[in-house]
Amino acid sequence: MQLFPCPFCGLRSEGEFHFAAEAGKTRPVTTRDVNAEEWAAYLFDQKNEKGATREVWTHLPCAEMFIMSRDSVTMEVLGTQTLRKLPA
Repeated sequence: MQLFPCPFCGLRSEGEFHFAAEAGKTRPVTTRDVNAEEWAAYLFDQKNEKGATREVWTHLPCAEMFIMSRDSVTMEVLGTQTLRKLPA
């Protein structure tokens, strides 16, 4: 079992997390801007790169989404960052 660092809750079991998307993937403004093939590619295609990646994850108990940087080969977590500003 691997431990993932939630920026809100700290280290937790990987079973509490859900992969949401590749970070930086830009959604078309409207479906009228793309044809069906391009829309399907946006929804389903992933780069699946080797090495350092940035991904959007959800921590299910706190329902927060955040960016996790990790190495897709070694599975080492390189860091996390929130998607929203925390109160000072």
